[in-house]
Amino acid sequence: MSFIKKIFERDYAKYEGVRPINVYLMRVLYLLMATLLAMDVWNYVLGHQGVWTNQEAMVWSVWAGFSTLAILGVFHPLRMIPILLLEIFYKTMWLILVAYPLWRSGKFAGSSAEAMTYVFIPVVIVYLILPWGYVLRTYVMGRASKPAP
Repeated sequence: MSFIKKIFERDYAKYEGVRPINVYLMRVLYLLMATLLAMDVWNYVLGHQGVWTNQEAMVWSVWAGFSTLAILGVFHPLRMIPILLLEIFYKTMWLILVAYPLWRSGKFAGSSAEAMTYVFIPVVIVYLILPWGYVLRTYVMGRASKPAP
């Protein structure tokens, strides 16, 4: 069996019916989160001086936890899907509630939200990578994966 064909076929024995390509792409995503996000977050957290405001401490703590949990996703990609769902949810909500109204009113260009929007738009990639059948079966319906056909 060719490698290309094999990575696109559902793997019931190893990946609970998820295509290996999805698993590999999720591992890359987790690795990017664990490195790129962590570099910014941990440099800021460890280099911070002075007193933290409550909101600032909460935001940086969440991002630090998020980047740290992404390390687990590299090794356990299916078990750590909830952090990808969290990422999808908060980025999509922000784009809908903050960026879209600014864009629609013509106040987006030059706003403080513009740079954040360009960081959040690639969340579309996460939508494409996630194995939605598995997410529905496991996290929404609460069922174990289907056995091999």
